[in-house]
Amino acid sequence: PAGSRAPRSSARPMRCSERIATTVLALTLAASLTVRAEDLGTLGPVYPVAEPDLLQVIHANLAKAQADGRLKRLQDEATRRIRAHIETPPPLPGLARTHAPRHFHWDPTIAITEAVLDAEGRTVIPAGTHINPLQTVRLSKRLVFLDGRDNAQVRAVETHWKRGEKLLPILTAGSPTQLARRWRRLVFFDQGAHLTQRFGITQIPAVVRQDGPRLRIDEVKSLEVLP
Repeated sequence: PAGSRAPRSSARPMRCSERIATTVLALTLAASLTVRAEDLGTLGPVYPVAEPDLLQVIHANLAKAQADGRLKRLQDEATRRIRAHIETPPPLPGLARTHAPRHFHWDPTIAITEAVLDAEGRTVIPAGTHINPLQTVRLSKRLVFLDGRDNAQVRAVETHWKRGEKLLPILTAGSPTQLARRWRRLVFFDQGAHLTQRFGITQIPAVVRQDGPRLRIDEVKSLEVLP
């Protein structure tokens, strides 16, 4: 109708300063999202990544050691140490020369904790069974533990052999190879103290023999007379 006015908008017109601020903000966001590549120049020398082959380095070092004789010296030294260890093993630790003779017994009986079955699953030996090997096998020789460096002990063993006595000498120190050449027979060494520790031997010389279903161990001062 005539004379009426258009309705006034509720939105407030943007001021000039606000339009400028909005424009600057839009340009800042656009600049921050733009990815640009820029040559920063060379900061230092660049080298290709290269590592020598480890096997080539080892072969080169071996070839050098062989050329100057170091390799042969190392091989000779290793051979010497191995031969010395075999010919004269280190004396067993924890053993002393017998000062207070004693004797005791050792029972080899073992207990079967789990049933032993045959191929068809049938029980051969039930669990809980106690087995003593000395009830089926006999110890035919005396076991003589001696120090192979002691000439008196060595000569005593030789004397008993000449008398026809059956002995099996086992060294706890000394050279088994030298005595093997002297005696012309195999000589044993208690490697790792396996037997002396199992039997509870702490003094040398010692003699082990069968006494019924047990082994009797005698730690003696001399092997001239055997128990």
